[in-house]
Amino acid sequence: MAFKLPNIVRDLRMKQSLTQVQLAKKLRVTRQTILMIEKGNYDPALSLAIRISVFFKKPIEKIFIKK
Repeated sequence: MAFKLPNIVRDLRMKQSLTQVQLAKKLRVTRQTILMIEKGNYDPALSLAIRISVFFKKPIEKIFIKK
C-alpha cells in the first residue's frame, strides 16, 4: 500500500483564485501533476516542493503534512 502525503496545495491555490492550469504554468509542470499532488497521489521531487513553497511563501512542512 502506497503512503499518501497529505498537503494543502489545493487550499492554497483556491485562496489565490488560481486554476490548476494557472498554477501548473507558474510552477513549470503539467496540470495533471498539480491534480495528482492535490489528491495526494504524487509526492513531488524536492525541487518542485521547494518551488511550491517559494510560490506560496510557506515552509514545505506547512504545505506537506506528515500525519
